[in-house]
Amino acid sequence: EMEAKYTRKMQALRDEMDLRRKTEIHELEERKNTQISELMGNHEGAFGAIKNYYNDITAKNLTLINLLKEQVEDLKKKEAVLEKEKADVLVQNKGLTEPLREAQELVAELQKKLVHYYRDKEALMNSKAHLKITQKELKDLQWEHEVLEQRFSKVQAERDELYQKFTKAINEVQQKTGFKNLLLERKLQGLLNLLEEKEVELNKVVTASNLDPSALSLVSHKLEDMLSSKNATIKDLQLQLARVCKAHNDMLQTFEAKMTAFGIPVDNLGFQPLSFPFPGQ
Repeated sequence: EMEAKYTRKMQALRDEMDLRRKTEIHELEERKNTQISELMGNHEGAFGAIKNYYNDITAKNLTLINLLKEQVEDLKKKEAVLEKEKADVLVQNKGLTEPLREAQELVAELQKKLVHYYRDKEALMNSKAHLKITQKELKDLQWEHEVLEQRFSKVQAERDELYQKFTKAINEVQQKTGFKNLLLERKLQGLLNLLEEKEVELNKVVTASNLDPSALSLVSHKLEDMLSSKNATIKDLQLQLARVCKAHNDMLQTFEAKMTAFGIPVDNLGFQPLSFPFPGQ
């Protein structure tokens, strides 16, 4: 009974499980069929898209091939034209060989000139820099020149004033000295004339008196004493004259030294200062 009971339960369980299995299998098949349908639809859509894509690519490629064929034809034509132009250019090149050589020589020469140009440019820049420095120095010198001009004007005014005063003093001294020299010379000439007259009178007196030798000797001694006194007077006058001449000449030397110190040429006086000669010169 138990075996029959469990056999029935087993059979029932088998039937239940078989039914569940069939149900699950059916559900799986439905989901599978649904997925297959979806996949087939997706694949058909993708295939159509791919087909359209490749159809477009094929069409484009055909168009491109046709275009390239046309371009190849054009290129062949251009190549033929270029070959002809090449032949013409080769002929022209043969004719341009000599100008090319000349041009190359010209380029070499221009390159040398370019090197010199850079050197000259650098030298010009240095010269400009030096010129700026020189211009600055020139401005400084011009400023110093203006200052010196002002100082020179001031010194020149002082010089003119001194020159006027000195000229006036020289004229006064020259007048006084010339007058004194004239008086001394006239006095000396008068003494000399008087001496000559006295000698003439003495000779006449001696000749007319017929004095004896002793008296004549006494007169001669007296005359010699008188002459010695007159000669001493003459020497004193000559010494005075020499001192006056020396003072005048010293004054002229001092005046010329002052003019030289102030930078005034002696020729600017307008006259030549007269140096008196010393007696005996």
